[in-house]
Amino acid sequence: MDCASCAAKIDTAVRRLDGVADVSVSVTGASMTVSHGGLLNDDKVLRQVARLGYGIVKAEGRADGPSARAHDHADHDHEGHDHEGHGHEGHGHGGGQQITDEAAGSSHLHSHAEPGQAWWRSRRSALTLACAAALLAAYGIGHLLPSAERWVFLAALLVGLVPIARRALMAALAGTPFSIEMLMTIAAVGAVMINATEEAAAVVVLFLIGELLEGVAASRARASIQGLADLVPKTALVERGGGTVEVPADLVAVGDVIVVRPGDRIPADGEITEGSSDIDEAPVTGESTPKRKGVADIVFAGTINSDGVLKVRVTAAASDNTIARVVRLVEEAQEAKAPTERFIDRFSRYYTPGVLAVGALVAVLPPLIAGGDWNEWIYKGLAILLIGCPCALVISTPAAIAAGLATGARRGLLMKGGAVLEGFRRITAVAFDKTGTLTAGKPVVTDIVAYGRDERSVLALAAALEQGSSHPLAAAILDRARADKAPVPPALAAKAISGMGVEGNVGGVAVFLGSGQAAGERAAMTQAQRLAVDGLNGEGKTVSVLVADGVVAGLIAMRDEPRPDAAAGVAALKVEGIRAVMLTGDNRRTAQAIAGSLGIEARAELLPQDKQRIVGELQREGFKVAKVGDGINDAPALAAADIGIAMGGGTDVALETADAAILHGRVRDVARMVRLSRAVMANIGQNITVALGLKAVSLVTTIAGITGLWPAILADTGATVLVTANAMRLLRWRG
Repeated sequence: MDCASCAAKIDTAVRRLDGVADVSVSVTGASMTVSHGGLLNDDKVLRQVARLGYGIVKAEGRADGPSARAHDHADHDHEGHDHEGHGHEGHGHGGGQQITDEAAGSSHLHSHAEPGQAWWRSRRSALTLACAAALLAAYGIGHLLPSAERWVFLAALLVGLVPIARRALMAALAGTPFSIEMLMTIAAVGAVMINATEEAAAVVVLFLIGELLEGVAASRARASIQGLADLVPKTALVERGGGTVEVPADLVAVGDVIVVRPGDRIPADGEITEGSSDIDEAPVTGESTPKRKGVADIVFAGTINSDGVLKVRVTAAASDNTIARVVRLVEEAQEAKAPTERFIDRFSRYYTPGVLAVGALVAVLPPLIAGGDWNEWIYKGLAILLIGCPCALVISTPAAIAAGLATGARRGLLMKGGAVLEGFRRITAVAFDKTGTLTAGKPVVTDIVAYGRDERSVLALAAALEQGSSHPLAAAILDRARADKAPVPPALAAKAISGMGVEGNVGGVAVFLGSGQAAGERAAMTQAQRLAVDGLNGEGKTVSVLVADGVVAGLIAMRDEPRPDAAAGVAALKVEGIRAVMLTGDNRRTAQAIAGSLGIEARAELLPQDKQRIVGELQREGFKVAKVGDGINDAPALAAADIGIAMGGGTDVALETADAAILHGRVRDVARMVRLSRAVMANIGQNITVALGLKAVSLVTTIAGITGLWPAILADTGATVLVTANAMRLLRWRG
C-alpha cells in the first residue's frame, strides 16, 4: 500500500463482507486487523483483498510487538501493490498461510519479495519496464510500418492498461467506483476511441512510473520507522552458569544479566551493575556527545557501548524496551488522523466524482451548445480526468504527518497521532511539574561547609553513617563521596533516629547527622552557623548538620537540582511566544528558589486537583495549554490539558494518560515539539498548494487548448512526486 486511498479501498471492500464488525488498515504497518463475531471465514477476507490487487498473508501466530510486524511476514507484490496481512489474537488470523492464486480468484502471480528487497526487483517495476519497453518498440515498429502504427500502440497500451483496468473493476465491485485506476481507465479507453492511441499508451507508462515513485517514497517512510527497530542487535551475551551464552535478543528476560563489549550495541534496556563506559545515545536520542555511565545508571536498547565492558541487568523485555514501545506507539499514532487529514479525506470523496462530472461536461457541452468539434472537446474532457487524479492531494497530508511522527520518534519526541502533532502548533502556555520534570527527580549535594575540619573529612563522616541506607538524601551523600573519591570508613552501632537523623561511631568518634533542630539539641550552634543554615534553607535546600564529639563539624546542603537544560528549555518556549509556569506540590520556598533560577513563574503547595484547576483557569483565559509531568499526581492535569506530555522515565499512568511523551527527559524537547508541529503544518500547506496549483494551471491550459493528455498526467505524477519528496524532507529535520 502506498497511501491512504489504498487503505480506504481495502477498508471499504472488507467492511462489505457479512459478519465484519470493524476493520483497521495500517498503511505504515502494511497490516490489517479485522474484528468479527466469529462467523466470518478467513478465506473470504483474504480473497476480497487479493481481488483488489494487493498481496496478503495471514499473520504467523501472535504478533505482540513491532518486531513481529516487521520481520515475521513475507512481503508480496500483486499487480503492483505491496501488502502484509497481520492478524491479532482473538480475531481468527493465525497460522501464517499465504493466500494462493486459486483462492484469490486471480490469474496474476504473486512474486515473493524478501524484506528490504530493492524496489527495482518488484513486480510493479517489472510491469512499468515492460510497458515502457512495449511503448518504445511501438515507436520503432510504427516508424518502419506506418500502416500498423495504431495497432502496435494499442498493444503497448494494453500491456499496462489491463492490470490497471482490472484493479479499477475490482475496486468498483468492492464499493470504490471512483478510484484513480477508474479515472485512468476511462481516459485511456476514451483516447483510443478518438484515435489518440499513441498518447494513451504514453500516459499509461507515465502513470505507472508515478505509482512506482509513490511506492518508493512510501517504502522510505516505512523504513524510517523500521530503522528504529533495526537498531537493536539480534543477539545478546547472557551470563549463565558462570559463563556467557549468546542467545536471541528477543528471548532475554527481565532480570537477566547481559555482557556488553566495547563497540557493541546494547541489546536491551537495563541498569549497569558492573563497569563504566561512554555510551553513544545518538541513534536513540539524537545527542551527538556520548555520556559517561557507570554502576546504577540506566542504558537503552540500541545505544552503543564505546570503550568499556559492561554488565547490565535487563529491566524490560524485548517487546517492551524503549525502541519497541516507540515503534509500536508511532505505528498506532500514524493511524490517528489529524483534523487537516480528515478534511482532505472528506473532500476527496466528493472531489473525484466531481472531476468525472466536470470532465463529462467539458466533453459534451461545447459541441452540443456551441457546435464545437467533438474529438477536440472529448480529448479535453479526458485530459481533465487525468488532471483531476487525486493522488497528490490525498497523499499531501498523511505523507507529511507520517514523516513528522517518524522523525520526532527518532529524536525521542513521541506524539500519539496526527491530531496531537497538529495541535502542538497552537500551544500558547506550558505548565510544568517540578520534581522529575524540570528537576532530575533526585537530590544531589550542592554545598559542603566545614567547621574545624576539611570538607573531605565532613563528607567522609557523613557517608560512613549513611552506608546501607536507601533514603534519597543518603544516596545523594554517598554519590558525592564516590564522585569526590572520599574515603568511607566503617561506622559502628549506626542507627536511625526517627524524625531526627542518624548516629553512630566512626573511628572512635561519636557522630550525628540530622536536622538543624536535632543537631542543636546535641551541640551548641553559633549565630554564624545558624545564619548559614537559614541561608541554605532560603535557597530551597535541605540542610543536614554533622555533629562530631559534641561539636558542629559541618553542614551538608542538598537539593533536587534543575535538569541541565531546564533553563534553556524554558527560554526556548519564551522565544516561541509561549508562557511557561511551574506547578508543584513542594513548599513555596523551594519552588521559588528553583523557579528563580529558571526564569519561570511558580505555583506551589498544590494537590493534584489544584494542578487540574489551574490548567482549567489558563484555558478559560484563552490559552491552549500543554501540561508536562511524570507522576500519578500529574495524571488529572495531563488529561485536562489540551495536550498532556509525559516526561521520559515517568510512571506508566502518566505515559498512558498523556498525548505525547518526551522519552529522554529533556526540557528543551517541549519547544522542539512545537517547532516540529509548525514545520509539519508548513510542509502540508506547501504540499496542498503544489497539488492544487499544478492542477489549476493544467486545467486552464487544457481548456485553452495549450496542453493535452501528456502534460495532464505529468501534472498529476509530477505533483505526487513533488509532494512526497517535500514530505520526506521532514525526515532530515533536526529541530
